[in-house]
Amino acid sequence: MNSQITSEILQKIVAIVGESFVFTDLETRNHYGHDETEDFVFPPGVVVKPGTPEEIAAILKLANDALIPVTAIGARTGLSGGALAIYEGIGLSMERFNKILQIDEKNLQVIVEPAVITQVLREAVAEKNLFYPPDPSSQGSCWIGGNVAENAGGARAVKYGVTKDYVLNLEVVLANGEIIWTGANTLKNSTGYNLTQLMVGSEGTLGIITKIVMKLLPKNTHNILMLVPFFKADQACEAVSAIFRAGVVPSALEFMERDAIDWTLKFVDGLNVTVSDAIQAHLLIEVDGNYPDILFQEAEKIMAVVEQFEIDEVLFADTEDQKNALWKMRRSVAEAVKANSIYKEEDTVVPRYELATLLNGIKAIGNKYGFQSVCYGHAGDGNLHVNIVKGVMSDEAWNTEVTKGIREIFELTVSLKGTLSGEHGIGYVQKNYMDIAFNKTQLQLMKGIKTIFDPNGILNPGKIFPDTL
Repeated sequence: MNSQITSEILQKIVAIVGESFVFTDLETRNHYGHDETEDFVFPPGVVVKPGTPEEIAAILKLANDALIPVTAIGARTGLSGGALAIYEGIGLSMERFNKILQIDEKNLQVIVEPAVITQVLREAVAEKNLFYPPDPSSQGSCWIGGNVAENAGGARAVKYGVTKDYVLNLEVVLANGEIIWTGANTLKNSTGYNLTQLMVGSEGTLGIITKIVMKLLPKNTHNILMLVPFFKADQACEAVSAIFRAGVVPSALEFMERDAIDWTLKFVDGLNVTVSDAIQAHLLIEVDGNYPDILFQEAEKIMAVVEQFEIDEVLFADTEDQKNALWKMRRSVAEAVKANSIYKEEDTVVPRYELATLLNGIKAIGNKYGFQSVCYGHAGDGNLHVNIVKGVMSDEAWNTEVTKGIREIFELTVSLKGTLSGEHGIGYVQKNYMDIAFNKTQLQLMKGIKTIFDPNGILNPGKIFPDTL
């Protein structure tokens, strides 16, 4: 590939989108050269801000002919380095694609462009008594396009599913500049290969998404939220599976170990949650629906389950303000950890019954290699975020021992019938662990799909696939 942007190429790009949407200064390139993945900065050679699918098509055709890498850049809230332009080239910022094009109340669907903020979409459809469930912790800043690219989840995935479960159809610009729709705006579709779902989670390596058709649900009217403190962290994990076995499917079931809560309470002003010294972990549990009597019955079932474990007094959120405060605490954990120390975040997922085994194994691996971990995540669907903090570790140990520990964590995860990422994607930082989850044949199949969509390898190169493949 040709990572250098010549003056001739630059002139052609300017002719496509206009001079005011092309940036070559270092400050802008650095700004678009990082996301929330550790402290990596990979500035693209040029930042381009197209405004139509046709402009993207022209840019990709130009790049494909000249073998210039193109990296789609969204809100830059990702945690796997998926939007990093590691080979420079063209940084394709999608920020001008920021419109909700249609809310179809008759069919419970929405057509949206990729740069719409997830929370903005959720609030817009809620005004029409509709519900878009996926709610990543960064929903106030992340974009729908990035959610589709990474197959993002969120707290309510346990009951409602992840992004892929709501994507019906996509408008996509291919590497050669062709514009296609991947499917149909229907709830069922068994017509040929499912190109729509192939695009979801492909991290910008197969095409550039320009329009998204998503299904919606009717909005629920009631919920109950409780915070359950556990004296033992592994018992909190064990309680997760027990709740489901009791016949309750919560709308959210979140795990936070002690350090996660302590650091968050220090980081976020105005949170009033008292945690006794002996508490090791909390479960934040929500049930929702339209019939309060049924929700109270479900809450009683949950109480009967958790009371079988060693717990402290359960907090029921009585007001909307209290509910919002508890959710703010949970959604602020990642920022609090980042503010506390240099860190690496891994996104493990296992069958929910194996959570306790995974948590105990992570702690044992940390002791073996000398690092501290802070764990939290969407326990209801077995998704545990493992934040490895540098703390007082030497630079040498951080750069050598931690990598060994991460590999062992992933090996443990896969041995429990889990996998490397539940919702953050593979991107740049996890690609060299893919051999743990897949054998050579599986990886070659994936690489073959990539080659068909992008024969010259210009779309987001250096992501997903191991360097040695």
